[in-house]
Amino acid sequence: MHEEEQCCLLIGNSRWHWALKKNNKWQFINTSIKDQYHQFLEVPLLAWAAVGEMPTEISLDPLLEVKIEEIPLQNCPNWLGIDRALAAWGAFYTANKALNMHPNGLLIADAGTILSITRISANGQFIGGQLIPGLHLQLTSMATGTKNLIYPSIQDLPTEAFPLTTEAAMLQGTYQALLGTLIEAHQKANVPIWLCGGDAPVLIHGLKQRKIEVIHHPNLVLEGMLNLRNHSL
Repeated sequence: MHEEEQCCLLIGNSRWHWALKKNNKWQFINTSIKDQYHQFLEVPLLAWAAVGEMPTEISLDPLLEVKIEEIPLQNCPNWLGIDRALAAWGAFYTANKALNMHPNGLLIADAGTILSITRISANGQFIGGQLIPGLHLQLTSMATGTKNLIYPSIQDLPTEAFPLTTEAAMLQGTYQALLGTLIEAHQKANVPIWLCGGDAPVLIHGLKQRKIEVIHHPNLVLEGMLNLRNHSL
């Protein structure tokens, strides 16, 4: 681990997300919030941000924390989650750099513990967004909030639109809720969707089937953090 030159860290609700610089190249790694992150704490830290709970046994340099007021988006409210702001900045920065900015702006969808949708104008203004529980959180809510439903043991999405088994029905319904939210948001905004987050691979196929323009950047939040610190990928 001492070969690593620098790292950036986002402390999420369910995982820790790392950008690690090795041999002058950045790589992205996700670790458990329980016991997989300790080895990376030895790497010199460039920047960090947190949306999840910080373990009491560690201490990070407060001068390296990315704050919401550092994000160079117009009209960015101080209550906005730092992960949403960084993802929005990452998409806006990358689209401008690639000369790929849609005249109506962008939708940034972070499909993590929460599915957050953030709309940014073509000149980098925060317009608003939507929030709904993500795949795992919806399934957990059904399993803990009812007597007869249990968290599905199957991993793959069912191929049937209306499955026979309860577990498959829970998965299909939750997937359709996420997909439908994204489709409706896209129809209202009429802009490309920049997609990141752990559930993104599950959603991409359904969006593309419906001819929706999707730009998949799985590490968009960390890319935004690196670009904010003026370190190229």
